[in-house]
Amino acid sequence: QVQLVESGGGSVQAGGSLRLSCAASGRTFSSYATAWFRQAPGKEREFVAAISRRGRTTYYADSVKGRFTISRDNAKNTVYLQMSNLKPEDTAVYYCAADDKVQAGTMVANAYDYWGQGTQVTVSS
Repeated sequence: QVQLVESGGGSVQAGGSLRLSCAASGRTFSSYATAWFRQAPGKEREFVAAISRRGRTTYYADSVKGRFTISRDNAKNTVYLQMSNLKPEDTAVYYCAADDKVQAGTMVANAYDYWGQGTQVTVSS
């Protein structure tokens, strides 16, 4: 099993940047494909970005491509989401997800067994 704890959320103006972190427990973090999802009020949880187990391959939703960057440091058991040129429509609770059986890049939330508690990102215009 793995436990996930997100941090780094906050309030920024449009055009600003934030970096989210997801710290994982456990010694086999490199066995887990990981992803970031987000959920805005009244909306379904949606895929944002994913990264392969060794960090060699990344995947992005079209809405964030070119603005967000996902990365991981397996030595630190941490996954990051660097968000730049933020827009008001990026406002949501951001969740880190992981699973040791899912194919890297899976964009379906239900495929991931492990989730963090979420961190709020608010972008004002």
